[in-house]
Amino acid sequence: MNTTVLFEARARVLHDLDARGLAGAAAVSALEDAMTERGWWVEQWPEGKAYVAGLVAQDVQDLLFDGEASARWPVCTTCPPEAPVHSLHITPDLGGPDPIWVCEESGDVIAPLGDL
Repeated sequence: MNTTVLFEARARVLHDLDARGLAGAAAVSALEDAMTERGWWVEQWPEGKAYVAGLVAQDVQDLLFDGEASARWPVCTTCPPEAPVHSLHITPDLGGPDPIWVCEESGDVIAPLGDL
């Protein structure tokens, strides 16, 4: 299997974790777990490689939120401070082919995955 698509996904997600100050051990461990799962997934469905980056980001979001820290990532920083704390989410839901972060409250496009 060509692992380029997986390493590109890893780099984009790691960049966004770091951009929001969350690239610690727990997040990197979640990222590695997601990479393992999506590596198997793309082996089974090679045509799905365009969706891998967005799906890895969604997997990391879920793992961080469901983990010990119950961390929201990435938290929206564009809404007014009085707004409730909320996350961004990847659109389209299947994760690709061009995943973008969207505010779950306003619906505004914030950035492409890897550009937070």
